Amino acid sequence: MKQATASSSADMLHKIDAIEKEIMDLKLSVLKKLTPTGKKIISLKGILKGVDITDEDVAAAKKSLYSKTGI
Repeated sequence: MKQATASSSADMLHKIDAIEKEIMDLKLSVLKKLTPTGKKIISLKGILKGVDITDEDVAAAKKSLYSKTGI
């Protein structure tokens, strides 16, 4: 009985190690995509000057964005 528990614990630790490695690889790939490419950042400050956004506008945007997800 102890051997079965020990081997299942060892298997679980191996699975956890594999998951940790996959997460680290995912983090690295995301960081590589987020690194600056040397392009100039364009400021959007003031682009909506004088625009009034209502609660209905926000609700319509949410409905449009999340219509397929069911949120």
